[in-house]
Amino acid sequence: MGLRAVGALHRLAEQVEAAAVARARQQGWSWEQIGDALGVSRQSAHAKHGK
Repeated sequence: MGLRAVGALHRLAEQVEAAAVARARQQGWSWEQIGDALGVSRQSAHAKHGK
């Protein structure tokens, strides 16, 4: 039961992150700014969320 809850939270966090990144891109944020906000490199942010 605990692991299922963790999995559900992880999926929810991924969805929230993707929506926030999409909004940031719409507002003109650079991949460097997004990476900084997420605590990852710009390359990692772009690899995960870029289209």
